[in-house]
Amino acid sequence: MSKFTGVDYFNMDSLLSEEEKMVRDTVREFVDDNVIPVIEKHYREGTFPMELISKMGELGLFGANLPSQYGGSDMNNVAYGLVMQELERGDSGVRSFVSVQSALVMYPIFTFGSEEQKMKWLPKLATGEKIGCFGLTEPDFGSNPGGMVTKAEKTEGGYILNGAKMWITNGTLADVAVVWAKLEGKVAGFLVEKGMQGFTAPEMKGKHSLRASVTSELVFDSVFVPEENRLPGASGLKAPLMCLNQARYGIAWGVVGSMMASYDSSLDYAKSRVQFSRPIAGYQMTQEKLVFMLTEITKAQLLNLQLGRMKDSGDLRYQHVSMAKRNNCEMALTIARVAREIHGANGILDEYPIMRHANNLESVKTYEGTHEMHTLIIGEDITGLPAFD
Repeated sequence: MSKFTGVDYFNMDSLLSEEEKMVRDTVREFVDDNVIPVIEKHYREGTFPMELISKMGELGLFGANLPSQYGGSDMNNVAYGLVMQELERGDSGVRSFVSVQSALVMYPIFTFGSEEQKMKWLPKLATGEKIGCFGLTEPDFGSNPGGMVTKAEKTEGGYILNGAKMWITNGTLADVAVVWAKLEGKVAGFLVEKGMQGFTAPEMKGKHSLRASVTSELVFDSVFVPEENRLPGASGLKAPLMCLNQARYGIAWGVVGSMMASYDSSLDYAKSRVQFSRPIAGYQMTQEKLVFMLTEITKAQLLNLQLGRMKDSGDLRYQHVSMAKRNNCEMALTIARVAREIHGANGILDEYPIMRHANNLESVKTYEGTHEMHTLIIGEDITGLPAFD
């Protein structure tokens, strides 16, 4: 198998630091050597490649943009984005695992946790020795997380949790769940540990998308959570939404990796597939498709780079993240579909990554805020008029 060399039509490399390029190239090689050879098998069987977890921990990919004193890698946010990009070129499920561990578990513990919670969990989450998940979405409350019905009630020495969460990446695997519940009507965060009585995390089966990823329910049946497991700095719905913004940032970068995989496969296929005595790459309609793909990849790359630079400088607003997540997911899914057209009937075979990426992107476009919700977030920002309650 030939090594992936990247898609860089506008010389993006000239805008990256040596460290950023080194991080990207290291993860690119990791994906070529460790993800690509096994991912189709795991996708078919509906399993996550568990053997990758410790390797990704050794590379410092978990909580990579968090401080090294807690096990992070002190990466800037552009380098972190490039990690997400390269992982999703392998598979959305692999990138999702790292996104959840980093942005939805380590980030809230780092941001809202006590020093004791940080020291207990973050170093082990950073190595992959411990796995985490994020419990916000409920069976009846996706786009409206504030409507959650999971409740926490104060009791002696802690809290009693009752309720359920749905569509939770890594839930069945997790040693700790960052769970959001209403406490006296206000959203609060809790660290629910595997083995706590009344806590179960059954895996959801029957998915046609993100098959190489573990998706679960979380069920809380009068679970006692001790006082020391409450996140002291998390108060109100803003706290979990801050976590989602971190995850959306990683998704905006990640889907560019799937775009690149679709384009790279399409270009190679079009140059070698002969119809009517010439490669299909020589026909105008195929060239139009390839040019469309490359143009949208380039636009997304430039959008992401400025997004990362603003995040590092402190100038980023969540509406900026919404625009990048909204645009890049939409374009990644469109590119996967165009790639399937270029590959013809061969595009449905797992010899090529096209249908796997297309199926995965159906989920990625929806989770961490649907296309429609991000449209309304940006719409309110530019008009000053909210279009939803």
